[in-house]
Amino acid sequence: MKLSNISKIKHPNSDNFFLLCGPCAIESEDMALRIAEKVISITDKLEIPYVFKGSFKKANRSRIDSFTGIGDEKALKILRKVSETFDIPTITDIHEASDAAMAAEYVDVLQIPAFLVRQTDLVVAAAETGKVVNLKKGQFMSPEAMKHAVQKVKDSGSDKAWITDRGTMFGYQDMIVDFRGIPTMKQYAPVVLDVTHSLQQPNQSVGVTGGRPDMIETIARAGVVNNVDGLFIETHFDPANAKSDGANMLHLDNLEGLLTNLTAIRKTINSL
Repeated sequence: MKLSNISKIKHPNSDNFFLLCGPCAIESEDMALRIAEKVISITDKLEIPYVFKGSFKKANRSRIDSFTGIGDEKALKILRKVSETFDIPTITDIHEASDAAMAAEYVDVLQIPAFLVRQTDLVVAAAETGKVVNLKKGQFMSPEAMKHAVQKVKDSGSDKAWITDRGTMFGYQDMIVDFRGIPTMKQYAPVVLDVTHSLQQPNQSVGVTGGRPDMIETIARAGVVNNVDGLFIETHFDPANAKSDGANMLHLDNLEGLLTNLTAIRKTINSL
């Protein structure tokens, strides 16, 4: 799966990692455009291939009163607006097979949430759209098991698959990243490291997921050193008041310094 095959991707031949980055959920048009504009200014400067990320809805919430979205069509139209305004590709996650064709009309990459990656109908529906399918490794799955998810995409007539590691459950309320899984999964497809979700502390007693954003650079650096193809980072200009996953998102003001450091590390690794 070549980055150059994705419409509107910039800097595909920069020999840098690619970046999936944006807010957890689409909250409004203004917030989406504001975040996208800032990230683009950084990724263009550093020659990082960039895909804007935003969930058009959040179906896997801990509590019934948690924010799930502003309306499917409204959020998807905002994703299209981001793509058209800045001439960049976009990614969103889907939760039901019926979401696939609908979302594919608006975005370039369809993401399968980690909890749903074993749902065959969902994976097949995504693959059949012809879009790139980003398969998030289940928190409960081994790296080796992800070859079967990739094979489902291939058996559906597509070779456009990525695997994203978002950590593995450690006890009841923590996640760990086993970096041994990166070379294993690279045998099956390009591998992305989801830095921010890997730092979640799920299933908190209040029903709101916690996180360790102070460790974002630590995990991201280790991913780059271990040759991940891409990084997934959720960011917001006001994480404390974000409607979803604010506890583990990176403040937008800290993104440029982080990516500058990571790009320097990538160049060093490439020279070895």
